[in-house]
Amino acid sequence: MQKNKKQFGVWMDTQHATIVGRENVDEGPFVVIDHINNPGFTRDSDENGMHNKEIGLTQKFFKEIAHKMQNVDEIHLTGTGKIQEEFIHFLADTPQYKNAHSSESTSKKMSDDQLIAFITKHFNS
Repeated sequence: MQKNKKQFGVWMDTQHATIVGRENVDEGPFVVIDHINNPGFTRDSDENGMHNKEIGLTQKFFKEIAHKMQNVDEIHLTGTGKIQEEFIHFLADTPQYKNAHSSESTSKKMSDDQLIAFITKHFNS
């Protein structure tokens, strides 16, 4: 008997992430697990300090997202910009996620229902 995979989908941009996973972790329909907001940063005149603060907040944002997805087998990231690629690198550099199969795509902001349908189609095709 093949074990069910722990599959997750995330729509993200630099400000927000919506995490979708299976209702019973490794089986059942996909549901929204959580919404994570990146608290952002305030612009300040110190370019270097601002850059370091932004990196720190982005790492915190990534850790909060990853914390919601325990024992990932597969993850599909979608959204705008290059933040998904940065998150894939973050996961690859994190021991508990480095063996997860990841894929990515680009998409505009979706409602929760649209994201659930998108991730369901992705993993069931």
